[in-house]
Amino acid sequence: MSGSGPAALKALAPTLSVGVLSADLMRLGEQLEAVAAAGARLLHFDVLDGRFAPGSTVGAAFVGAVRTPLLKDLHLMVEEPAPAIPAWVAAGADLITVHVEACRDPRGALRAIGEAVNRNEASRGVARGLAANPVTPVEAIEPFLEECDVVWLLAVPPGLPGQRFIHGTFDRMQDLRRRIARAGGRVLLGVDGGINAANVGAVAAAGADLIVSGSALFAGGRIAENGRALFEAVAAGASAAS
Repeated sequence: MSGSGPAALKALAPTLSVGVLSADLMRLGEQLEAVAAAGARLLHFDVLDGRFAPGSTVGAAFVGAVRTPLLKDLHLMVEEPAPAIPAWVAAGADLITVHVEACRDPRGALRAIGEAVNRNEASRGVARGLAANPVTPVEAIEPFLEECDVVWLLAVPPGLPGQRFIHGTFDRMQDLRRRIARAGGRVLLGVDGGINAANVGAVAAAGADLIVSGSALFAGGRIAENGRALFEAVAAGASAAS
């Protein structure tokens, strides 16, 4: 994809970012080919350090080892991520998201991401993301909107699999969309957690530009079928909102 990191994402929105950790890692290459064939262009990596949220997942070596034409969307659920940003950039990140709750200096972390050179295509840059947990007031994000390309609302608490989408996320989305509009409207809105075929259309209709889905797409190994249903629901939801 050509253009800056933010421009590449805007050209795709609304769309899904596919959670790679829900794949069968023993068949990852094969499954990523099926994901791309289903229409996906973003691959979402959940990175947990066991301190900010329960559990620990993949490191930069794993991300770098994944060979894919899809854009790499990294969600860093880690305490003070700024020192490790160069390692994630070197692993091929196209979008790096940090948490407002996990940074003493969110602005500094976002600027470090924005100054990085994209390893895959230098002209594209690395897009900057900022996320907030379900219990974090939406206004915590607002002071940093000018430093962001994407802001994310988590629809479940981080680090615990199998949770249901928190319905109050829709009100939070509406609130955040108003704040984005007041800030000039250039920032994308992402939603992550508890997404399935039953609610993804409503999330798209509520104005989400990027929507993370993992287990719903890989369920039963029916990637083509599941992907078609999810992407069609996103398109229908976005069409209904326009």
